[in-house]
Amino acid sequence: MPKPANPTRPLLLLVALAAIALPASGCGTSTTDVERGRTLFVQKCGTCHAMAQAGTTAQIGPDLDDAFAAARAAGETDSTVEGIVTAQVENPRPMTDNPAVSMPANIVTGQDLEDVAAYVGEYAGVPGAAPPKVPGGPGAQVFASNGCGGCHTLAAANAGGTVGPDLDGTQGLPPSIIRQSIVDPNATVASGYPPNVMPDNYESMLSPTELQQLVEFIVKSAGTGG
Repeated sequence: MPKPANPTRPLLLLVALAAIALPASGCGTSTTDVERGRTLFVQKCGTCHAMAQAGTTAQIGPDLDDAFAAARAAGETDSTVEGIVTAQVENPRPMTDNPAVSMPANIVTGQDLEDVAAYVGEYAGVPGAAPPKVPGGPGAQVFASNGCGGCHTLAAANAGGTVGPDLDGTQGLPPSIIRQSIVDPNATVASGYPPNVMPDNYESMLSPTELQQLVEFIVKSAGTGG
């Protein structure tokens, strides 16, 4: 859904709804897996929403750190944010049939929704939140920190995203092609995938060193399985 002019306001207006939604959804009473929620968030939500701890930078929907910063500053609890997320996923606002205007309802459901809501409830809008450290060197960290695994499969990074092409299939491609696919993803769109899905701002989001590290990691890792 397109980023609204003031994404914080509609989410804050859901605070009252969250108080109602919490008992109905079971938030705060069932067992949730926050780490699993992070993985699901990157895969299901990170293509539209930015969130620092997830390492996602998409700008289609609201930046969730910005959206919840005011609520955090006002003293809202993790469980309240969790309830807001649950209510918004189950009943997106605005509700339309146009995916360019609003996200589809129930993009995650059941335990998946509980885990995603618990994850966002714990980290969205929290000052200093950052992606966890991963093994594999600096390029692997750039890959993880920027949510690449939410869209792409790469066995060496334990990534299983399916929104974008399988990066293990890029084995043997020259670094220049890998780099172009990152900084100008619409230059050559892989067969079977639509254009304008991958953000085209990575050249400005990443430092030259980070971009080089990412390219080298993909080139070195593609097709190796680890």
